[in-house]
Amino acid sequence: MRIVIGAAAGNIGRRVAEHVLQAGSEAVLLVRNPTSLPASLAAHAQAQVVTLDLTDEGAVVAAAQGADALFWLVPPPPLDVSDWPQWYHTIAAAGAAAVRTHQIPHIVLVSSLGAGMAPGLGTVSYVGELEQQLNATGAHVVALRPGYFMENFLAQAAAIRTQGVVQYPYAEDHDIPFISVADIAAVAAHYLLHPQWAGQWTRNLMGPTNLTLPACAALLAQAWGQPVRYQRQSAVDLQQTLGQWGLTAYAQQEMTALFQALGDPNGAYATPRTAEAYTPTSFQEFIGTHLLPRLQPNK
Repeated sequence: MRIVIGAAAGNIGRRVAEHVLQAGSEAVLLVRNPTSLPASLAAHAQAQVVTLDLTDEGAVVAAAQGADALFWLVPPPPLDVSDWPQWYHTIAAAGAAAVRTHQIPHIVLVSSLGAGMAPGLGTVSYVGELEQQLNATGAHVVALRPGYFMENFLAQAAAIRTQGVVQYPYAEDHDIPFISVADIAAVAAHYLLHPQWAGQWTRNLMGPTNLTLPACAALLAQAWGQPVRYQRQSAVDLQQTLGQWGLTAYAQQEMTALFQALGDPNGAYATPRTAEAYTPTSFQEFIGTHLLPRLQPNK
């Protein structure tokens, strides 16, 4: 099989690529910066690295020639992008054009819980259009709708290590379906490598259980052996944090809209659990494998 993987250097894309290559299939890795790919992927005999921007429809179409399946997602917009809806629209259109041009039969895309449920929800709204554009190709499509990435905690490692604090703008009783990106990639790769499915449908991915952030802090403290508490960020604190990340005023507005959408107790994360939404990696496993190493001195 020849599988085209968009944003192949990202947290999800590179893991999908690893699964595809380990299975003996050919992987076409679409990346903006080839040096960001792990060396094991870039040098693999079954990997073809294509340097392009996913907004370049012509380049995407050319790279997808001969594909049996397409893995597609929209990566976070660069800091100089001042129109996030257009960013999502353009990348979705490039993937759709590749599918139509080459009659690619199967598409696996990464969306979000609550995709398209209402306007004004930031990227949760925009991925709804991503689903619509790729469904309009007539190909077989499965849209994976994950919850909140456990990996987002890695950005807080310094604050946890130095202050013993986890900070988010969510209410203390807001339970969140945390999921590991490794599990998202594993599910995506399964559909890509076993294309005996048909139709257009969605699958929620919600990790093993929902957790509140105070519960996350308690689990982290237990694993680390140090006190950790949850501190809810105010709107002012959130804006300061986003500014420290280097986000523009426009990007801060988009991220604020996303946090508000995900923090709505009746919103995307109120989605009921079903058996197929289960993924195995627990928050405790994530802590031990990924977060604790970041909490060591000088890390």
